[in-house]
Amino acid sequence: MASKPGPLTQWPWEKLGNFKYLLLAPLVIRAIHTNFLGGQEADNFSLGILIFVAVRYLHNQLWISISRYQNARSKHQIQSKSIQFEQVDREGTWDDYILLYALLFIPIHAFFPGASNLPLWNWKGLVVASLAHIGPSEFVYYWAHRALHHHFLYNMYHSHHHSSFVTEPITSVVHPFAEHLMYAAMFSIAPLAAVITNTASIGLVLGYMTWFDFMNNMGHCNFEFVPSWAFKIFPPLKYLVYTPSFHSLHHSQVHTNFCLFMPLYDYLYGTADKSSDTLYESAWEGRKEKVDFVYLTHMTSLLSFFHLRFGFASFAAKPYSSQWYLWILWPISNAVMLLLWIFGRTFIVEKNRLDHVNIQTWVLPRYIFQYFLPSERPRINELIEDSILEAEKKGAKVIGLGLLNKDEDLNGGGKLFLKRHEDLKIRIVDGSTLAAACVLNSIPEKESEVLVTYGGVSKLGCGIAKVLCERGVKVQLLVDSEEQFEKIQVGVPPEFKHNLFRATSYQSCSNCKTWIVGRRINGEDQMKAPKGTRFIPFLPFPLPNTRKDCTYENVPAMRVPKTLENLHACENWLPRRVMSAWRVGGIVHALQEWNHHEFEDTIDNGSVIRVWEAALKHGFLPFHSSIVP
Repeated sequence: MASKPGPLTQWPWEKLGNFKYLLLAPLVIRAIHTNFLGGQEADNFSLGILIFVAVRYLHNQLWISISRYQNARSKHQIQSKSIQFEQVDREGTWDDYILLYALLFIPIHAFFPGASNLPLWNWKGLVVASLAHIGPSEFVYYWAHRALHHHFLYNMYHSHHHSSFVTEPITSVVHPFAEHLMYAAMFSIAPLAAVITNTASIGLVLGYMTWFDFMNNMGHCNFEFVPSWAFKIFPPLKYLVYTPSFHSLHHSQVHTNFCLFMPLYDYLYGTADKSSDTLYESAWEGRKEKVDFVYLTHMTSLLSFFHLRFGFASFAAKPYSSQWYLWILWPISNAVMLLLWIFGRTFIVEKNRLDHVNIQTWVLPRYIFQYFLPSERPRINELIEDSILEAEKKGAKVIGLGLLNKDEDLNGGGKLFLKRHEDLKIRIVDGSTLAAACVLNSIPEKESEVLVTYGGVSKLGCGIAKVLCERGVKVQLLVDSEEQFEKIQVGVPPEFKHNLFRATSYQSCSNCKTWIVGRRINGEDQMKAPKGTRFIPFLPFPLPNTRKDCTYENVPAMRVPKTLENLHACENWLPRRVMSAWRVGGIVHALQEWNHHEFEDTIDNGSVIRVWEAALKHGFLPFHSSIVP
């Protein structure tokens, strides 16, 4: 929102939310009537507009994905300051302009002479439109843009656009409604010139708008990719085409570099920023970036691909949940999964910074179901091993294994890789100690008896049971066999063994109102808990919430410090600015500069307190999300 919003700031369909696309219903009806019911319409206009709406949306989404991917991995990033959730929310309605132009086309096509029954292509129209753009469009926009920077108009309108210091492609079209009306008038000069001279064509109109979107997105993408050799071969190009770094200065310096796409007018009228060439050269040359900690995670469900940071920006900025409209993308999800399965390599999705530690998040190109395929496990370990070695090569001191990458049945929580590479310098962290600390701090202080249930014998489950016994809490342990119970019992100090009991069934724990859960328990098993039970998972995946008379904690997690930079996507199903304990555990390991592999540690009361206090010292806060379905 602008500093002092003026008239026509809000979009007329703002209150409709996503239902705003119902405004296109007349076009849908007309397209169906024309193409399936024998109706007649010049140029098959309605269907053409609907297709172009979809193409423009796809074009912009590709720019968002490419920009976010490049800014996470590329050395050519221009502005390195943070993007926050507030900017993502502000720019979440970027598609308004697509809807606006589609609606404006309707009266133009119906009432403007020469705007219907157009040929597919006319070369003369390209010449006319190019001259009209270079002359009137660029010139009028330059001076209108300067006018918008007068404090009166700037405070009422244009400050909304400049709220984004670090730009993303969609920043280019985030303006108040009144501004977009003005832009629509200015940007229609070139195609209307072709219409007036009877040289317009369908290809020209659609091609001009596609080129316009391309240039607009390019100027706001925040990474430099225009090659320096182009300016050496043809020096005047500097005045004809702007670069991402040229326009980036308009957002960082505000009152310079006003041009639309051609810097010519900035140079003619003395508003070109003096550092434009220097910034371009430094961005093109690139900078070496240091990485201290790498968090290696993987995708969950097939649709989770679109929840990655370079997926749908607004979707990624909210906790993951399967939305009905995403099922439309199911064929694409399957195609992406197969491509990643066959050709995929680990890729970077996010980079953050906390204090002196540079953090990167890498994603293994695998989904949950693949971790349960015995034939796939060797390949997954190869990918994890390659990632560990690559992180070490890049100078990272710590790598954290997230979700199932640390599964003890898969690689012993990372032990496998140390056996293969005994001289490994990078430290492998599974985050289990901090996860245990989060679980233990979720248990009410006066609780005297708890049920701990999980399948198999896991380091985290054993550690939680052990610490609870050491703290004098009676632990009812529900495991699959007596052999498993005995293995866990061995780890409990003799003086505390009297606090550990083997539960034979859920019914035998009818007095326990705190269930610490390390396995997926279905609704039938949950119904065996007494009323008012608190379910606390130590799984990396949330439990199904089926009991309305019970409460459910989220997965072990912590709120991140306000000083953690560039966080604008949610980690899976967790809320904003909340990270899983396994991820936080790796960051804390790097901040503390601990020089050991975490899988070498046992979880006991002392290690839990040490890691918990270290996390609090660095600004992480407890996160208790009690959910009542």
